[in-house]
Amino acid sequence: MAERFDNLEEHLEKFVENIRQLGIIVSDFQPSSQTGLNQKLNYMITGLQDIEKCRQQLHDINVPLEAFEYIDQGRNPQLYTKECLERALAKNEQVKGKIDTMTVSNLVDVVLGH
Repeated sequence: MAERFDNLEEHLEKFVENIRQLGIIVSDFQPSSQTGLNQKLNYMITGLQDIEKCRQQLHDINVPLEAFEYIDQGRNPQLYTKECLERALAKNEQVKGKIDTMTVSNLVDVVLGH
């Protein structure tokens, strides 16, 4: 499973680097750099095709929309996971407390003969 993500990560890193280089070429465009620009544009198209191939391998992965909201807000999406786990732990402790209370209550009823 991890290799699917590693493959996507590698293609995304290459794509981002190609876009960065493309931006440099475009920001100071000279007619002599037309060939390099065309090459980078072709690499960009190839990179998008590679990313599309990775998408097909990851079609069964669901990412909560809230994780994307964290990213949009400039926050680390791993914080979303951490906060979800903390909420689950708190809820688990709350339910455990209710179960413990009910168990003690039932035990008291049994001891008192109710």
